[in-house]
Amino acid sequence: MHPFTKLYIWLFLGLSTTAFAQPRTDGFLKNVLSKNSHPVFQEVINHPEDYRLQIIYTKIDRDKHNTPSFTNYYFRVDSTEYFNPASTVKLPLALLSLDKLNSLKNPKLTKFTAMQFDSSYSGQTKEWADKTAQNGYPSIAHLIKKAFLVSENDPYSRMYEFVGQAGINRTLHTKGYLDTRITHRFVRMTADENRHTNAVRFIDESGKLIYSQPAAYNKDPFDFSRTARLGKGYYAKDSLVHEPFNFTERNKFPLESFQQVLQSVMFPLSVPAKQRFNLTPDDYRFLYQYLSQLPGETNYPKYDASQYYDTYVKFFFMDSLHHQLPKGVRVFNKVGWAYGFLTDASYVVDFTNKVEYMLTATLYANSDGILNDDKYDYESVGHPFLYQLGQTIYQYELTRKRTYTPNLNAFIIPYETRKPDSRPLVKDVDN
Repeated sequence: MHPFTKLYIWLFLGLSTTAFAQPRTDGFLKNVLSKNSHPVFQEVINHPEDYRLQIIYTKIDRDKHNTPSFTNYYFRVDSTEYFNPASTVKLPLALLSLDKLNSLKNPKLTKFTAMQFDSSYSGQTKEWADKTAQNGYPSIAHLIKKAFLVSENDPYSRMYEFVGQAGINRTLHTKGYLDTRITHRFVRMTADENRHTNAVRFIDESGKLIYSQPAAYNKDPFDFSRTARLGKGYYAKDSLVHEPFNFTERNKFPLESFQQVLQSVMFPLSVPAKQRFNLTPDDYRFLYQYLSQLPGETNYPKYDASQYYDTYVKFFFMDSLHHQLPKGVRVFNKVGWAYGFLTDASYVVDFTNKVEYMLTATLYANSDGILNDDKYDYESVGHPFLYQLGQTIYQYELTRKRTYTPNLNAFIIPYETRKPDSRPLVKDVDN
């Protein structure tokens, strides 16, 4: 099929416009951003190419029936400019895991059902128990909690193994996320090993088998024709390699796709039916809770709240001094950070001031151009910039006039309260 024909079909469907997008900047957003004079913020805004900066601000307005409408404003958004998505891909993996679980249509299988992973191929590891879960076993629900609350890595790899490499990419492409690819776990494996996924089984409370999924292999090819190389050098073990790091076969999740996946969760009726995931009303409530619940509120896992503070994975509100959200604010989001990239897609709700909006951004903070050296400019540039960006949009939203005040009751969640017990705190997870 001719590429232009594909483009017309894609636009006709009203799906994600990422595969053939060109860099886009809207004057309105550029003007809003110009009002913040913070030196780090202006350094990045004035040199966006150096920081590979991309921003989407989504204005949400309600009509008299409380039906939302969405207006996206862009700053240098370009799906052809690669950024490493890091942990942002945990969001679609969580949705795909619930989607697949529901598609099995087995009444004995729920997101809370205990599951076990076997080792079925080179490089794989088994996981038959999870001491951080209340029942002592992994489950789709517990994997999602750990992936969202502090962005643990192992749950992502386990969801990858449950859905399978072929299922992940076929489903995302069918839903219109055409320029997205998920090729690997978050452990060191070869491309061949990542094509193979573990045997998985679900068991009842007595340990009796409910459902067994055999090991799988993905035969589908990937399109790696668009190369992605970055930096001037990288470390391989203890040796510095003086050439750009090759991301060509790594995960890819364009910013606009990321924003639309989050929107499909928070506002499923606002996207085409084809673009939604197969989720139940209880799934949506569960996702809303753990996209926004704080680590210190959670009983299982029992995270160390001093290490995993309130804004630990809320980049747009990560104030280096206070580490707390403004009163009345909840952030439904997913972040990712790796190789100098920091990325966040958030739906922000201020219940006190009746404010809501979405904000999605990525930037690259690695001034020395060397990757894998663990010397990135996260603290000096990345986090301060994203906090200032978050404050810029939040303060604008606080003053923005709305024709109709939104009713935000759908997002009021009965969060947990941490109960004291003798279990040790969970610290220093791999994320």
